Amino acid sequence: MEAVYERSTKTVRCTECSPTAPAGSGLSPAARISSEAPELTDCGVDVGAAGSSARREYERRKAKDEERLRQKWGKLGGIAVALSDEKQSTKAWATGAVGEERLGARLDSLVSESIAVLHDRRIPGSKANIDHIAVTTAGIWVIDAKRYKGRLELKIDGGILRPKVEKVLVGRRDCTKLVDGVLKQVDLVREVVGDIPVIGSLCFVEADWPLIGGAFATRGVQVLWPKRLAKLLVEAAGAVNVPSVRGTLAAHFKPA
Repeated sequence: MEAVYERSTKTVRCTECSPTAPAGSGLSPAARISSEAPELTDCGVDVGAAGSSARREYERRKAKDEERLRQKWGKLGGIAVALSDEKQSTKAWATGAVGEERLGARLDSLVSESIAVLHDRRIPGSKANIDHIAVTTAGIWVIDAKRYKGRLELKIDGGILRPKVEKVLVGRRDCTKLVDGVLKQVDLVREVVGDIPVIGSLCFVEADWPLIGGAFATRGVQVLWPKRLAKLLVEAAGAVNVPSVRGTLAAHFKPA
């Protein structure tokens, strides 16, 4: 299938669509996805807006916090709002939104015939979302953006006499549970695309990385920074039908 990427609208316009594969054709899941291109004949794929759901949640919480202050202080409510600091739990949503937006902008700059991206995708039947999905000719990347500060480290406990346990630390903060979240998202994407390779990634936007090395993998999840991620995406090579797979994923994981 041939397609033209419209950078101004961030959509793919297909120039031709392959016929749907007949039942019982014996095609692999990857080949069937490529042959199901007629579902994209409207040529409009909503790639989503990076950080949009996190920013909406921030605005919702901010408005709720301000309303509480106004009710508590009555006529002095406006002054109370002006003098009060935002709650940390509310501010965290704005921080996360900025991280997703920055990474989203870098991913958008990579878009080409061999790289497609989707942002802020809703997981069906859940309030959770996938920050970014990148489709390359070599496979799919499921990317969780984090805007944490501190030095990234993979700490390994145990070994010969005890079970080995890998922990992801950012400064002194144990962020190992983030890996579990990415692995769940990877499994959900695999259910949709079959045998196409799917890689999970934790991308830390503002973490402290050493000048040499730094990136690592734990339980198959790549832990890295935006520039390193971009390099891996650009260097990927394979035979995946990028526009078709992107369309299939966009149809299943709607914008959040």
